[in-house]
Amino acid sequence: MESIYYSMGWDSLFSIFITLGFIAVTWVVLQEVKWEQFFRHHKSVRVRLAQLFLAIIGGRLLAGFVLDYWNWASSLRHLFNSS
Repeated sequence: MESIYYSMGWDSLFSIFITLGFIAVTWVVLQEVKWEQFFRHHKSVRVRLAQLFLAIIGGRLLAGFVLDYWNWASSLRHLFNSS
């Protein structure tokens, strides 16, 4: 039973790092957007908060896709396991 908790802990840590990593990547990508085309005061706190929220939402969506794919791919071994 202890190994199940140990495995769940590592899976959770992996998910946290993947999610934070994709949020960081999304933040970097959003820095390349020319915000002055969309906002008059493109360096304001409101625009930076909007960038932060977009980074969190986009990063979480990307991380969710990658983590779902990872779980599905790792579950495929049960399909071909003969025992």
